[in-house]
Amino acid sequence: MTTATRELFERYHACWEDRDADRIVELHTDDSVFHLHSGQEPARGRAAIREAAAASFALVPDLTFHLVSLRVGEDFWAVQFQLTGTSATGNPVSVDLADYVLVENGAVKEKHSYVDGVAMQAALG
Repeated sequence: MTTATRELFERYHACWEDRDADRIVELHTDDSVFHLHSGQEPARGRAAIREAAAASFALVPDLTFHLVSLRVGEDFWAVQFQLTGTSATGNPVSVDLADYVLVENGAVKEKHSYVDGVAMQAALG
């Protein structure tokens, strides 16, 4: 199962790198939760998750993910990224992000994202 979870991570991460909200939600369970822990309420269900992902891409249209570390288990992965790009307001973005993702039946059940809120607010300001 760890190999299957690693393969899911690779497919899922490719969707984020491509900034493709439609493909992202295809890899979530119907009742999935995406929670960006920066003051927002969790997005619940595919439609809300698609909207949340698209909103993220609108904030940083050229968002790039630089892998720092990855740990994969039977039904989860934990990953750290350095995010870079240019915000929609023209400011440079360079922030840390950590994701904890729970997997159920070969799909993303929960995605919890923890971002350096101070650095992100400075970039978006």
